[in-house]
Amino acid sequence: MPLKLYFNARNLAKVQIALARGKKLHDKRETLKRRTMEREAQKAMKERSYR
Repeated sequence: MPLKLYFNARNLAKVQIALARGKKLHDKRETLKRRTMEREAQKAMKERSYR
């Protein structure tokens, strides 16, 4: 993942990079569960407001 791009004294481009790691499986499950709960809550609120 590039963080910074700059030129040095000899006009060469330099890129500062960082390594990134993906989410662990349990984090993915937790995120999916939270999104599902939020989506269901929004759907319930929307249905309730129509009545």
